[in-house]
Amino acid sequence: MTQNFTDINGAADRLDDATGDGAYDTDVLVVGTGPMGATTALALATYGVRTTMISQWSWLANTPRAHITNQRAVEVLRDLGIEDEAKKYAVPWDQMGDTLFTTSLAGPEIARMRAWGTGDDRQGDYVTASPCTMLDIPQTQMEPLLVKNAAERGAKVAFSTKYLGHTQDDHGVTVRLLNRASNQEYTVRARYLVGADGAKSQIAEEIGLEIVGHTARAGTAYVRFRADLSSYVAHRPSILHWIMNPAANFGEIGMGLLRAVNPWDEWIAGWGFDIEAGEPDLTHERVIEQIRTLVGDPDLEPEIEGTSIWYVNQQHALTMAKGRVFCGGDATHRHPPSSGLGSNTCIQDAFNLAWKLAYVVKGHAGHGLLETYSPERAPVGAQIVARANQSRLDYAPLRECFDTSDPNGSEPSIEHGLARLKAATPEGVELRARVAKALELKNHEFNAQGVELNQRYTSSAVVPDADATVETFQRDAELHVQPTTRPGAKIPHAWLVGADGHRISTLDVTGRGRFTLVTGLAGQAWKEAAKQLKLDFLDTVVTGETGYEDPYAAWAKVREVHEAGALLIRPDGYVAWRHSTPVWQTAQAEELLRSALQTVLSTELPSDHNLQVTFA
Repeated sequence: MTQNFTDINGAADRLDDATGDGAYDTDVLVVGTGPMGATTALALATYGVRTTMISQWSWLANTPRAHITNQRAVEVLRDLGIEDEAKKYAVPWDQMGDTLFTTSLAGPEIARMRAWGTGDDRQGDYVTASPCTMLDIPQTQMEPLLVKNAAERGAKVAFSTKYLGHTQDDHGVTVRLLNRASNQEYTVRARYLVGADGAKSQIAEEIGLEIVGHTARAGTAYVRFRADLSSYVAHRPSILHWIMNPAANFGEIGMGLLRAVNPWDEWIAGWGFDIEAGEPDLTHERVIEQIRTLVGDPDLEPEIEGTSIWYVNQQHALTMAKGRVFCGGDATHRHPPSSGLGSNTCIQDAFNLAWKLAYVVKGHAGHGLLETYSPERAPVGAQIVARANQSRLDYAPLRECFDTSDPNGSEPSIEHGLARLKAATPEGVELRARVAKALELKNHEFNAQGVELNQRYTSSAVVPDADATVETFQRDAELHVQPTTRPGAKIPHAWLVGADGHRISTLDVTGRGRFTLVTGLAGQAWKEAAKQLKLDFLDTVVTGETGYEDPYAAWAKVREVHEAGALLIRPDGYVAWRHSTPVWQTAQAEELLRSALQTVLSTELPSDHNLQVTFA
């Protein structure tokens, strides 16, 4: 079997014939070109759905904001066929994680930790869990990558186009837009509307999404600058460098930050400020002074590219949709960048929503499938908002180990803090033990692979095991991945061997906009059942057959079902249903598979699905 995207696109051609071009201007209108909006448009275009994406701005992200790209997000890029292209713009995994806690880049270090799974004690976990490594891709590179590929695959993209409002009915959504270049208003008729319009989402407000939490509970100043700092960091490469210095000790984190945007000459300097006192002093002189302090070079001449301030939010939406309108990304979860979860969650919101829209638009599924988006993704939004904000609080134990106060009452100084840390005394021993313990706590931010890959879905698009019990995690669920084929979990990665003798991941033979029935050599009844259903969106993978050999027995170790059992994998790579015990009769297999698909797709499967298509 050759995996490709075009197999599921035939229904798109039938769509225009069935409805007429005049019924809808587009199938899906996406408002916003950030990670959520652009990934939605890319996936929909890949699946052959007519998609229009708009932005009120004249171009894409003008600052590098989000950057950490975790393994699950890279798996999405892989599924959409752009992982290799993304790597061209990324800081590679092995350059991301020798995270530094220091008095300045040039000054004495306080501690280091290996982050993002790059350490010897965690690297194996990361390699085992996914065919993809983490990457660091600034938003200024990610957005053009997504938008370019969406446009190349047929999505229409309109810049300088402002969203004004919408009305929806039982059949579609009428959206009012403003062409900012000509100042002309016009309307677009779409089947569905996606609000990826950011943290101040007008669409989320219009459809009445309940957002809980609070905003602006802390403030951070950011300065973008250029300077060659390779002599300070190339031998200890990392994206993030934390500066423990009295000059930048305000706030929850209480440390300054030097973030490498492009190693090692493009940077962001950051520090907290007191929001009660108003906006911080970001004059040229003040900014230069602060950067020199953080770097530890009084003669440094950085080239300042821009300054900004941002506020720490802690909000998430309890639901993410109403009728034919769906929101995601920052419109539904708002939080600080700690833990690097923001754009990753946006991309995964999009990947969850896009295949569901495609299947309903193409007539493969009922509207009930779209009702599973909110119950699957809203809990994830709540989880990552809590985790990101907790990660800020978790700096306190480490910060408290570096006491720069003067016992005699004079001004705080780095020397006082270092003297306490280096003291050959019982107090010094205790303090150093506290540092080690504080670093362990920070693993929940910097090595939290479980937060990124242990997400579980519960909805009508997931059929639980009949005898399902609550999943028990054998290790810390935030730190460690627990691979499983339980319905609602992502299919585990295991290396198979393809027809050409090269290794191929289980993630590579599933997904791609299609459902996949996975069974073993003994599962011939399932293979025949899938044939008899005649569904043009369902593939069958028989592990052990040519193209899907399991010579390492890697899949056998993680499949958790009998060789003559079966797994039904959704287009987003999540397990929709499984039958753990063997089935030997085709009729039984077909009945079980049909029932599972009808539940997941919220529709009745006709006897000849290819001839009976009902368009949404």
